[in-house]
Amino acid sequence: MAVEIVLPRLGWTMEEGTLVEWLKKDGDPVQAGEVLFTVESDKAVNEIESFDAGVLRIPPDSPPPGSTVPVGTLLAYILAPGEALPAGRAASAPAAAAPAPAATASAPAAGRHEGPRISPRARRLARQLGVDWSQLQGSGQSGRLVERDIQAASRTPRVSPVARRMAQEAGVDLGALAAAKPGARLQRQDVEAALATQTTAPAAGTSTPLSSLRRIIAQRMGESSRTTAAVTLFAEADASELVELRQRFKEALAARQQQVPSYNDFFLKLTALALSEHPQLNASWQGDTIQAHTRIDIGMAVDTEAGLLVPVLRQVDRLSLQELAAQSAALSEGARTRRLKAEQLQGATFTVTNLGMYHIDAFTPIIDLPQCAILGIGRIALRPAVHQGQVVPRHQVVLSLSFDHRVVDGGPAARFLDAVRQYVEQPHLWLAR
Repeated sequence: MAVEIVLPRLGWTMEEGTLVEWLKKDGDPVQAGEVLFTVESDKAVNEIESFDAGVLRIPPDSPPPGSTVPVGTLLAYILAPGEALPAGRAASAPAAAAPAPAATASAPAAGRHEGPRISPRARRLARQLGVDWSQLQGSGQSGRLVERDIQAASRTPRVSPVARRMAQEAGVDLGALAAAKPGARLQRQDVEAALATQTTAPAAGTSTPLSSLRRIIAQRMGESSRTTAAVTLFAEADASELVELRQRFKEALAARQQQVPSYNDFFLKLTALALSEHPQLNASWQGDTIQAHTRIDIGMAVDTEAGLLVPVLRQVDRLSLQELAAQSAALSEGARTRRLKAEQLQGATFTVTNLGMYHIDAFTPIIDLPQCAILGIGRIALRPAVHQGQVVPRHQVVLSLSFDHRVVDGGPAARFLDAVRQYVEQPHLWLAR
């Protein structure tokens, strides 16, 4: 009996996804648990496994890789050996090839081309460089394709997806840029620098199709703006003691080659402590109900080449500062390299976003639904301040809290923000608890 393979729903907000690539070909034998294809949804690329064994059949009218399709779209079938495609799908499809007998299961089926074996790293590199590896000969063990095979097959330099798209639209010669930076991976700023030196007349303008990630960001931010009763409160905190405390951590841990907590790690931990005392802000809007969360799982906004990603740190209030630093560093790296799983980007009960590293003093963050609040962190900068009756330079930081007034009123929100301010100003007292 034919088993339908459809685009799965991988998150509660997911309505559509992008079919990235098939890892099995039409006619391949499949075992339960083997990965069939990858799909991009909710800002992550996910591997989709088969629950059944049989022969994979991809109908001719199935959406091709790169297509964005709704959840539930039929992509393929798992059939028994020799079983035909269901009525209406087999007209232009070749007959399914039966797998080889058990004694010769490793041999290719008669009349069917078997593609080369490829290592996971080589597969990722091929996807980055746009290399079709299906007809390549591998140099690895047993003829397996490895990274050097993909590099040799590529006639284009190593380029980030954003830089490649910009270069294609602007007509920039990537080969010339690569010659000027041998061995380097070309980034967006390299293409921008090349455009700045061109003497040709400016183009009338170009249009860029939305990526699936940019479409998701646009949908969520638009929905948040339309549906929430958003209010933003600002508070300035004296972060001088926080700066001193981090310097002590840096001196003590760097010598031992241990992870040094970033300023963002301190803010995440202090925010979690404030949420534990002000649980009204650790809640979400659920239509006819307000869901109060018992866990404090904080989303951490990360800027990547592909767009904004928000990996989630679980139970932050229970983590030590060093555990938090290690986890946040790993999640940030995973976000920038697009190696996070969907579950690592879902389920936050509150979000912290920090633009201080870009010399931004204050901003109005947008609430990430269905959460009811988000905390924005500005830069820590020396400013004149009254301290112990004198005007002296002190490290100051602006905190901005956007909250959904449908879920929480101004009073509780203000008390929460003031608690965060107090914790920032006297971190030794609160982190020692």
